[in-house]
Amino acid sequence: MPSWITAQLVVSVVTIAVMIHVMLICVAYFVMMERKVSAYIQDRIGPNRVGFDFGLPPLKFLKGCLGLGQPLADGVKFILKEDYTPNRVDKILFTLAPIIVVVPAMIGFLIIPWGGVWQCPDIHIPFTELVIPGAPVNVAGAVFNAGIVYLLAVAALGVYGVTLGGWAGNNKFSFLGGLRATAQMISYEIPMGLALLAALLVYGTFRTDSIIQQQVDAGWLIFSQPLVAVIFFITGLAEANRAPFDNAEAEQELVGGYHTEYSSMRFALFFLAEYSHLFTSAAFFSLIFLGGYSIPGVGLTDPSSTSLLAVLVKLLSFMGKVVFIVFLGMVVRWSIPRLRYDQVMMVAWQGLIPLSLGLVLVNSVLVYLDMATFLPLLLGNVALGVVTLAFAPLLKQSTVNRRIPLYGSRFSPMPGEAVQTSPTHPMARADG
Repeated sequence: MPSWITAQLVVSVVTIAVMIHVMLICVAYFVMMERKVSAYIQDRIGPNRVGFDFGLPPLKFLKGCLGLGQPLADGVKFILKEDYTPNRVDKILFTLAPIIVVVPAMIGFLIIPWGGVWQCPDIHIPFTELVIPGAPVNVAGAVFNAGIVYLLAVAALGVYGVTLGGWAGNNKFSFLGGLRATAQMISYEIPMGLALLAALLVYGTFRTDSIIQQQVDAGWLIFSQPLVAVIFFITGLAEANRAPFDNAEAEQELVGGYHTEYSSMRFALFFLAEYSHLFTSAAFFSLIFLGGYSIPGVGLTDPSSTSLLAVLVKLLSFMGKVVFIVFLGMVVRWSIPRLRYDQVMMVAWQGLIPLSLGLVLVNSVLVYLDMATFLPLLLGNVALGVVTLAFAPLLKQSTVNRRIPLYGSRFSPMPGEAVQTSPTHPMARADG
């Protein structure tokens, strides 16, 4: 058996094969989850009809199923639609752009330690006498010291596909969307990197296992660094082009933005990349601020637990945190209206960048004085937040959109009108 074939290599390959399918399934159902979240926020039901009966009488008992067949129907629809290429486009770049977008989104999860350390037994290769010696292995796609840097570098590549897609489509709206995405990505990578630097100053390491172990010992970082966590969450939404930062695809202004000219699966790849970025950023947030797979008081999620059962429990714990963060991002999308583009830039350059610089400075001083513990870090965050609120009125204020009542709407009903917002037909009210 060659020396380079180790238990860690086998486990890493299996982890990649499993997690890539887990991500694809999650992305499909994140689309449905978002439609249901938006429906409930808007006092609707959402998709609830498509099951797994496929119109066949023997499978009638699978009809409905709470609409869980909707992602499959959407996928089939995208595959069967005409893949149209407009005239006068750069056909090579027009085809490459969706691929350049989706590939970085699908490989960012490699360094996430989904299951911690597993005490792998000897692996006997079937039909041979070859044996791979067992050893403690990390249940992750790749294990190396610069994993955090790798994730940041890969995430930054997605904007190239968006920009190329906007330019290659030979459409002014697509081109404007690509320009917006580029400027937004450059702007929000700065506070994201600074917020991450503020967290890594406290950890003093790039190793994901050490980051989790320190949170097991000292508590989750979100409690001692809430301001850093909020900035990282906001910049994660902006990096994924999620509302209220989705100006690159603002339908009211740009028809559809950078993907206006796309159809069929090439169009679907842009959405696949968006939700894959959301999945990876949620996993990254959970790793840095929510203790990764660890849950206080649950022994099987402790890094010292190396059984196969512990690996499965850690994986479920990590995935639960990821789904919660994704759900929170969806609630933000359907609760906060889209910012104007000048407001998006102002939030970054006048708000998040100075604030994240201040957090890096405060954490640097605390680390230098050997005071990077829970209470000093929390007080530093609170003090910087108070100072920011005190100086905010001194900044140049943007023009504010004035709310104009729309006569006859649900918020400005006509005199004597009874506003009814929920559906009344029994079929529309059925959720199943």
